[in-house]
Amino acid sequence: MTNKIKYLLFIIVLASGSVLAQDAPAKTVVADEMTVSAEQNKSWRMGQTSYSAKPKNAWELGIHLGHFVIDGDVDRRIPGGYGLGLHLRKAIHYVFSLRADFMYGQAKGLDPQMWSHSSKGGGLVESVFSPYANQDGWFPSHKTSYGYFAIQGVLNIGNILFHKDKNKWNWYTAIGAGLSSHSTKLDLLDANNQPYSGLGALQGTPADLNKQSGRKDIKSKVDARYDGTYETAGWKKVGIFRLGDETNVHFVFNASMGISRKISNRLNLGIEHQVNLSDNDALDGIRFRTALDQTNNNDISHYTNLRLGINLGNFNKVTEPLYWLNPLDATMNDIASLKQRPVFDLTDTDQDGVIDMLDQELETPAGAPVDTRGIALDSDGDGIADYKDKEPYSPPGYVVSKDGVADVKCCINMDDVNKAIDTRAGAMIKATDCGKWFLPMIHFDLDKANIKPEFYGHLHHVATVMKMCPDICITVQGHTDVRSSNDYNNGLSYNRAENVINYLVSQYGVDRSRIKLMYGGEEAPMVSNSKKEVEHYMNRRVEIRVCNPTDAEMTRPAGALPGGKGVKSTSSSKFIGNKNSGY
Repeated sequence: MTNKIKYLLFIIVLASGSVLAQDAPAKTVVADEMTVSAEQNKSWRMGQTSYSAKPKNAWELGIHLGHFVIDGDVDRRIPGGYGLGLHLRKAIHYVFSLRADFMYGQAKGLDPQMWSHSSKGGGLVESVFSPYANQDGWFPSHKTSYGYFAIQGVLNIGNILFHKDKNKWNWYTAIGAGLSSHSTKLDLLDANNQPYSGLGALQGTPADLNKQSGRKDIKSKVDARYDGTYETAGWKKVGIFRLGDETNVHFVFNASMGISRKISNRLNLGIEHQVNLSDNDALDGIRFRTALDQTNNNDISHYTNLRLGINLGNFNKVTEPLYWLNPLDATMNDIASLKQRPVFDLTDTDQDGVIDMLDQELETPAGAPVDTRGIALDSDGDGIADYKDKEPYSPPGYVVSKDGVADVKCCINMDDVNKAIDTRAGAMIKATDCGKWFLPMIHFDLDKANIKPEFYGHLHHVATVMKMCPDICITVQGHTDVRSSNDYNNGLSYNRAENVINYLVSQYGVDRSRIKLMYGGEEAPMVSNSKKEVEHYMNRRVEIRVCNPTDAEMTRPAGALPGGKGVKSTSSSKFIGNKNSGY
């Protein structure tokens, strides 16, 4: 290998080092922005299209180095030579990719059989062999420089996996076509520029030629006689395409098979064997066995090489090449996610009107009044549930017995009488007591801001409380789950809260000035680190409470659209996510 080639290889490796510093995460996450169509991929995640968008994936830069030999008329030397080169590969889809491949190599050969000149019936028929017209013959010895550039189609099946997300091994095969060129030099003359003489004495018997040890012995003797200088240009076919009238160019077909091993998401290392075939019988400098038998058996070259593949690009913007990704991964993950989702079950074991999925007290006694969470009511706040309280509306401020009866030591004044009458009659109570009401929350379907009919009763309860307590104000605060962007979720949570307020105002005549609208997007989940759909459902809510001193009306977020349509994209008139709004 020349110093120039070594230097070139060093520069290539050094230049590629800058891309090795950043590696991809162990688990490939394909964000919408990492696909050729972010909108299509987002619609697919929402279940509104059948197929995800194709990921943007990295190019692979390859460096290869290996053993290069020529299989022709002349017996090759083992090791025969070397080859090195580069390739650039791009996945067309998960199974098929295109590869541009360049290779340069050198190979040597020495034949243990002596060939004679055509004047003696031998195969040395070209004019370059005329010095051996008067000699016993010549043991062909050559050194060939060879190179090609080809475009190859690569087929791999190692990433079609049914039982795991990634594979560390990948088997592939390739076939391609391109252009090749060669230059063959022969060790035809001695140091005095004369043909070698007396070579007949080195020729072995047929028995020697049929044994490996015999052939090896003959080659050792020839090497001792030859000067090792390849001074004579080999014969070249005339009348074919050349560059600059000097360099022969042939069409070449190559086929290869290999297996690669992933080192990291950035690097892989493989071994490959490649065969190159062209209409060229002059790679080893010899064409015909005899002067009469001039059939053309084309020389074939073999290149067994190691290939280091380097995935180029920023893994925050592209994925690994598709031939390293499992095309079934998204499907398998969706199936697993569907299996984890709870079946919507309307079972209400304790028959309290709150289904078990939402009931926080699953064994409430039959007939016991409960709140929207399924917890037994304690109307007077004395710590004894109404169904066990013999005095559910005990006057405040008194010690109660185990049965919930107030221990009134003295006479009852008119305030107590009025309060008891008002409470039992469902009339207005004092503002301080109004502030103790528990107000329900409203939940929403995925990507929706409309109020579901099953929550109309909850809002009826809110309106009833507000009529009973005309001096209180309530805060209506919207929330979303953690999916989609912050801007989109802020707009959606605003719309959910606004829809609840509009319902109270339009259906029950509640004064809008008594209600403060607030929103929190995804910032205050009820269930942290939610993964299951039922957990996301609990986070998609509007909370209703008596106003706190710190509560303040919040204005519509920038870009939010009326009617539950999330927010507008800042880059176009299209909506972010589903046009029916977010999460």
